[in-house]
Amino acid sequence: MAVKFQDYYEILGVPRTATQEEIHSAYRKLARKYHPDVNKSKGAEEKFKQIGEAYAVLRDPQTRRRYDALGSNWRAGQDFAPPPGWEDIHFEFHPATGEGFDFGSGGFSDFFKSIFGGGAGFGGFPGEGARSSSAPGSGWTMGGQDAEADLTVSLEDAYHGAKKRVSFDVAEPDSNGRLRQHTKSYEVTIPAGVSDGGRIRLAGQGGKRSAGGPAGDLYLRIHIASHPAFRAREHDLEVDVAVTPWEAALGAKIEVPTLDGAVTMTLPAGTQSGQRMRLRGKGLPKRGGARGDLYAVIQIAVPQKLSPQERELFEELAKVSLFNPRR
Repeated sequence: MAVKFQDYYEILGVPRTATQEEIHSAYRKLARKYHPDVNKSKGAEEKFKQIGEAYAVLRDPQTRRRYDALGSNWRAGQDFAPPPGWEDIHFEFHPATGEGFDFGSGGFSDFFKSIFGGGAGFGGFPGEGARSSSAPGSGWTMGGQDAEADLTVSLEDAYHGAKKRVSFDVAEPDSNGRLRQHTKSYEVTIPAGVSDGGRIRLAGQGGKRSAGGPAGDLYLRIHIASHPAFRAREHDLEVDVAVTPWEAALGAKIEVPTLDGAVTMTLPAGTQSGQRMRLRGKGLPKRGGARGDLYAVIQIAVPQKLSPQERELFEELAKVSLFNPRR
């Protein structure tokens, strides 16, 4: 029987330009939907294996490049044969170990074997736990169930790092095998420099799929709360700084707030409203010890009420100045 082309991107429902994070997210959603422990409908197990195989290829940049080398003109279900000379290109499939499903021998599609040489010894798909088979004819067993939760932290905690005690609901089977929700508490270390949308992994703190079985991992997706003064732009920060018209025109030494306290910055003469002045290394920490930058966004403030002397001086300036910003 002819080998049929498998469109791994279509199986995961992502475009060929998808990022690794988008691929991972799509896999997790589909794996939860079609998992045989959850979905008892006809064809769910086969769909689940297709999803796992697609993710096994696309999650790794090396295997994804080899798959992409086939080109984008193939369509799912077409008769497929590797291009001439394909078998002469040496390639070894080395999946990550210690995580995922074990499909056992023969678990991969003929299409997979035609481009990756059979995948013997494949260790499984990330984030789903167990290793050996216990269900007759299934070729796999269930290990721990990974869980995801959102955690909102302050900008100060993201800057300095912190320890937080948080609680989340986790579904786990009881002694009768029924899923029960209960609350678990954790002490979480927020590393300095964590970015909005970043994830923290708590190994072994997820749910269990079977009583007495191993626990999966808990992934915390970080959200940085809005701050009254600072705006985070990945590892850079922005802060609005109000200055007087004469400070902007003449130049001045001004104070700029940072998360480590105020610093003095030199404002050059002729500074315009909206101009961004960079303070190097005053942003959020990065890996390796570097830091982002802080940008002071200049806002020229005009006094709402003038004293008699101020009004006289402004009127005199209006008479002698040739400056017209509308020209």
